[in-house]
Amino acid sequence: MNFRRSAAALAAAVAVIGSAAPAVADTSAGPSPSSPALPAGLYGTTDPQYDGVWRQSLALLAQHTVEVRPAAKAVDWLTGQQCADGSFAPFRAEPGKACDAKLMVDTNSTAAAVQALAALGGHDTVTGKAVSWLKSVQNKDGGWGYTPGGPSDTNSTSVVIGALAAVGQKPESVVKDGKSPYDALLTFALPCSGDGAGAFAYQPDKKGELAANADATAAAVVAALGQGMAPKGNAKGAESRCEDSGKPSPDRAAANGASYLAQAVAKDGHLTSSLPGSTDQPDFGNTADTVVALAAQSGPAQAQKPLKWLEKNSEAWAKQSGPAAYAQLVFAARAAGADPRDFGGVDLVERLNATGPAPQAAKSDSPFGVWWTVGVFLVAGVGIGFLLSGRKKQGQS
Repeated sequence: MNFRRSAAALAAAVAVIGSAAPAVADTSAGPSPSSPALPAGLYGTTDPQYDGVWRQSLALLAQHTVEVRPAAKAVDWLTGQQCADGSFAPFRAEPGKACDAKLMVDTNSTAAAVQALAALGGHDTVTGKAVSWLKSVQNKDGGWGYTPGGPSDTNSTSVVIGALAAVGQKPESVVKDGKSPYDALLTFALPCSGDGAGAFAYQPDKKGELAANADATAAAVVAALGQGMAPKGNAKGAESRCEDSGKPSPDRAAANGASYLAQAVAKDGHLTSSLPGSTDQPDFGNTADTVVALAAQSGPAQAQKPLKWLEKNSEAWAKQSGPAAYAQLVFAARAAGADPRDFGGVDLVERLNATGPAPQAAKSDSPFGVWWTVGVFLVAGVGIGFLLSGRKKQGQS
């Protein structure tokens, strides 16, 4: 599992619905007494040390996709987390204090913040600095690792591709030593023969070999299509058959990856995760990401089985995991053509909004504002009243 996911999400990932579920600490009640008070603008109640910016970014991006205007203080909290060089750390408890070498900034938090703030609009300075920083830490193979200078991995490279696309830059044009992000991404793709056919690996192992990773594959499929974390479903529906033809193109690799994911969820409708010392468990988060990937590549119809499974089974997981989980489900519902406000009987939007500051009131489409519109209707009502009164008098004369 990618390090970007919080400790709370990791705990929730091993929980299942039913009596067989292992005991998992309840992270929904809030931080421990020793934890610092949470900022007023932050979504979620668990310790944000490892995922504050990540979950905030997903929450704001999900709200935007369903036409909810996030609270201003929630957006301000996210922009206030940026360091002077443009990077983001998972969480800065003292944003007024300058970032120093002890603060571990990372590509995942930075790229997620870019995607959210670019979608909201009006934050070009923040996103511009962040993208410049991301380019400055691009590896020679064209990709990115979780931390600056770390070896490239599929997930980090994918989330940065999404950030580049979000600000209108073509990922293939962002080159380091002649290598683009797609060049790096394709080095993690498995061939269409053998175990894990068509999948992506997170990274090569110590022997340089690749092993299929569903989390990485879901991220890579969307990135290979040049999209971010919240794509719409492919209305045309492209094929997802796995084919080898020399070095694959990004489109070919996306189709191959979708083929692997479709087979992975074909039997039970969900992915499975296994952690040391525990039995296999349904993997809710990666199943949601798989729905997004399948819908983005092959169309909403191809994502219905895992989507329906999530509608029936994900409520307890999302409640325990918090805003990022609700956001993932919103992305899945939207990509696969479901209603995020009625997802198996659950209003995901309402649940997401309840994990942080209340969103802003809906913006009026009228250029003159809501009260001007109300006034027009009042005047119109008075006019109609005079008209009806006049007609009544004429009828009586």
